Amino acid sequence: MADNTAEKIEETPVVPDKGKKSKNSPILMILVFLNTVVILGVGYFLYIEKKTAISKPSLEPIEQGAVVDQQEGSLEATTGYAVPLDYFLVNLAEDQGQKLFKVQMEFDVDSVEVQEEINKRMPQVRDIIIILLSSKSYNQISTPKGKERLKEEIRDTVNSFLTKGRINKVLFTQFINS
Repeated sequence: MADNTAEKIEETPVVPDKGKKSKNSPILMILVFLNTVVILGVGYFLYIEKKTAISKPSLEPIEQGAVVDQQEGSLEATTGYAVPLDYFLVNLAEDQGQKLFKVQMEFDVDSVEVQEEINKRMPQVRDIIIILLSSKSYNQISTPKGKERLKEEIRDTVNSFLTKGRINKVLFTQFINS
């Protein structure tokens, strides 16, 4: 008898009422629409906030880079002797009009004797640097690699005529090219 009841239940299909409309349908659609609008609005505001945060300059990448450099030991210690130079304003060697280049730098040197020698030979040092800078094009100095090559070239050129010591590093304190 139990088997007959199970067969009868399986045989009678459940047919939904097609004549009845659900009253929750318009309310459900409104709620879904409002939910979608709220989600899109929150997403838009988060996007705008992230975009403005990226566009603001921060010191965080510089600080992180300094920490990494200290951990790796890649920071070179300066000797404590510096020779500040006045700024240089030169025309770059360009085919397509004139481009001005302004740079101010310091030399990191070995000793006080080198400082004194550079200060005594300052006209010669400035002359060599002006000639070197004016021979460069914008493309040669606009990239980070180009700036590093320029520093090395200045250092090597000035070191070639120093007798009491050497320049360890050239440090740019101002660098404007237009």
